[in-house]
Amino acid sequence: MEQRLQWMVKKPDSWLHWQVLRGGIEAHSLLRRRYPKAASFVQQDPPQASALARAALSPPLWSPLRWKNATRFEAPAQPVDLLWANMALHMSSDPQALIQRWHLLVQTDGFLMFSCLGPDTLRELRDLYASQGWPDPAHEFTDMHDWGDMLVQAGFAEPVMDMERITLSFSSSATLLAELRGLGRNLHPRRFAGLRGRAWHDALHQAIAAGLPDPDQPGRLRLTFEIIYGHAFKPAPRMAVQEQTLIPLEQMRASLRAPKLP
Repeated sequence: MEQRLQWMVKKPDSWLHWQVLRGGIEAHSLLRRRYPKAASFVQQDPPQASALARAALSPPLWSPLRWKNATRFEAPAQPVDLLWANMALHMSSDPQALIQRWHLLVQTDGFLMFSCLGPDTLRELRDLYASQGWPDPAHEFTDMHDWGDMLVQAGFAEPVMDMERITLSFSSSATLLAELRGLGRNLHPRRFAGLRGRAWHDALHQAIAAGLPDPDQPGRLRLTFEIIYGHAFKPAPRMAVQEQTLIPLEQMRASLRAPKLP
């Protein structure tokens, strides 16, 4: 995602990192280096997670960044030029509402960049669960074309979507499950409602060890992840003209700032 910023002509004066602990501390540092003069903000929930993010991103006492252009852990007073959301969208139970919220946080002519998991993610694990008669291990992930439609519906324009598949291998079922726990949660409406017992947990480890071998690396386990990347711009709002029209002041200012068509 960060490498794709080289193709963006407009350099943002401000940007917002959405859920930085999931999006990556290293990614935040890359953006700070790319846009050293831009004001940076972090949106991190819940409050205890915000404290962890603040501790991870706070410069050392001796660093001049502690007093000059430091990252702000507060909502920006004005919409930002860039909203950066890495691996967040698929974790929302109401993604359309989240995209709409992002639209409000991006100023006119600003842009959104995001990534999320796609429908081929965990396909081996889904097949394994189905063979055992268990409910799905995770909720269904949205196709990239549907994300593009949702972006347009929220008011963004010119969405560009693409994807790649990444294969990860693991040394044991324990490391595999630990990785999945760190990646998120299961939002499937038919997920198992209670707590699993020790016998089921042992059966899960045995099924993973037997059912997910890596054909290229004997003794290791394999899982596929589909990563979707997208970006879209926020165009100037189109004002519907009626016999009597009420126009918000901020929308009028955005319209006046927008370049005029010949």
